[in-house]
Amino acid sequence: MKKKTFTYKDSGVDIRAGEELVHSIKDLVKDTHGVEVLSNIGGFGGFFKPNLTTFKNPVFVSSVDGVGTKLIVAYKAQKYDTVGQDLVNHCINDIAVCGATPLFFLDYFSTGKLEQKTSVEVIKGFTTACRENNVALIGGETAEMPDIYKPGEFDLAGTIVGIVDENEIINGDQIKEDSILIGFKSSGLHTNGYSLARNVLFSTYKIDDYINELGTTLSEELLKVHKSYLGLITELKKINNVQGFSHITGGGIIGNTKRIIPNGLGLDLKWDSWERPFIYSLIQDLGNVPEEDMRLTFNLGIGLIAIVDKSIVNKVLETAEKFGETGYEIGRVKKNQ
Repeated sequence: MKKKTFTYKDSGVDIRAGEELVHSIKDLVKDTHGVEVLSNIGGFGGFFKPNLTTFKNPVFVSSVDGVGTKLIVAYKAQKYDTVGQDLVNHCINDIAVCGATPLFFLDYFSTGKLEQKTSVEVIKGFTTACRENNVALIGGETAEMPDIYKPGEFDLAGTIVGIVDENEIINGDQIKEDSILIGFKSSGLHTNGYSLARNVLFSTYKIDDYINELGTTLSEELLKVHKSYLGLITELKKINNVQGFSHITGGGIIGNTKRIIPNGLGLDLKWDSWERPFIYSLIQDLGNVPEEDMRLTFNLGIGLIAIVDKSIVNKVLETAEKFGETGYEIGRVKKNQ
């Protein structure tokens, strides 16, 4: 009896497909490179030579994140060019609020079976956001794992590395009682709360249903790109007495902003000081979601908060307006009782 032959490809992993993907995206990735990048993708590591001449005490800042179950919406809609942008922008915001300038990004893309078209669309999203934020995509990993993912499914993770002068780190230590919270709009749910949103919305609607009050289809609303606040933060941090920034991700407005509030202080939010986008009312009403859960789960239309001394509120609002962003005074810092 002839012995059966097993190959890696028969087991679900196609080495050549991976090589073809790397070859097909090299030009896309190279478009994100400046003179600091000393390598293209395909090697064992990415080489980045930063210019440190303008820094007195340079500190590298890094963060890693994923896109969460927003990916399931992408699967359903068969639209893959936005989730890569979500990942890059989310990571950038996380270090920008610390005062850092992002330098380079690394991605991890894992799937059951490598589909060339899907993979290229996702990576196009990475490169689009990297170019928009002047960040280099210097490497990544693509993994085929056929027994982990269902057909058509994949997962993403990303790492961002940036730099800040030590004396310009923003960590909230200057925040004090009566500092003012200024909120800036999100571009939808960003990358958080999708497990609850999906359970509620897909119990009634299909992915491509048009919803009049949204003025768009459900898929288009839920796949809005997570906004980058890098440009706005860069402008605002030039103003004296801007004391901190909060990127509103999982945990909501209070959960994230408390991370930079000094001990002994708390938050007094004015929840009616901005208009919540309709998507949140739709989720809350359709799912009978308690208000506490809404506040813990979603950004509720505010994606970034600047915490500032009360003497510069008008200056911050005017600076943001010139940059094309409208700010809302949404609360203050109070002393805990």
